[in-house]
Amino acid sequence: MMRFNRKMKMADLVEHDFHLLTLCARLGIERSFGEQTVEAACRLHEVDPDTFLLLCEVYSDPLFRPTLSQLRLCREEDVLEYLHRSHDYYLEEALPRLSAGIETLTQPCTDAQKRVIRKFLADFHHELEHHFASEEQSVIPNHALIHETLSDVKNLILKSLPDACDARQRLDILTAIYLLQHDIDRHTRIEDDVLVPLVRLQTAPRRLSYEYDEPEREELSAREKEILVSVAQGLLNKEIADKHNISINTVITHRKNITRKIGIKTVAGLTAYAILNNLIDINTIE
Repeated sequence: MMRFNRKMKMADLVEHDFHLLTLCARLGIERSFGEQTVEAACRLHEVDPDTFLLLCEVYSDPLFRPTLSQLRLCREEDVLEYLHRSHDYYLEEALPRLSAGIETLTQPCTDAQKRVIRKFLADFHHELEHHFASEEQSVIPNHALIHETLSDVKNLILKSLPDACDARQRLDILTAIYLLQHDIDRHTRIEDDVLVPLVRLQTAPRRLSYEYDEPEREELSAREKEILVSVAQGLLNKEIADKHNISINTVITHRKNITRKIGIKTVAGLTAYAILNNLIDINTIE
């Protein structure tokens, strides 16, 4: 059940969850709300109200999952606009600001320590650029690497910096990382729960309808188990596609379904799942 509607005031919507200000900004809804309703604000900024409300639900509620009828009302251009602006924000604002803050924080560190931290952040920035460039062309299985790298940065700051580093700056940087992780988690949910189903709706509407009409069917299919075994064997998406004579997009779709059903994203976790469920013999894995 959706908590937001067209007739509620925009100010009340963001009062419910202030993180929605971020979503509004990335859809171009940045002016003062006044007493505007959601519908009026969306029309003013040429954003589809149904799409906006659906994105708000997904962004603010980790348990919310769109229905097929809600997805059919969604305007894909608005979803892509949000995602594209998010990518620009992460690369052009969030990460440079975080890097500058860490540079200031680590001034008391030795030159060797600072070189290590700078290289770590530079590599992360490069990985983000590569990831988002790829994502603009096709659907990426998940953002696990981004989340894990941010966790690594957080743990380095929490556990490894010398006491001479300014405590207040340390707190500010850690808060910024937690907020960025929260944002990226929500960004990922919009990709996984809105964009991917929209793409599948265009390519296989009957199959999508079947899956959404029967959400209780959470067992892996025979094909998904085959894909899972191939992942556990260390095959890349292209190699899996060639092995099973299917397209890479189909492999990606299967991998997303596997993750949705069993809640595991990393290759190591999927491998462990396959072993524990007797889908593959541990001795066959290098």
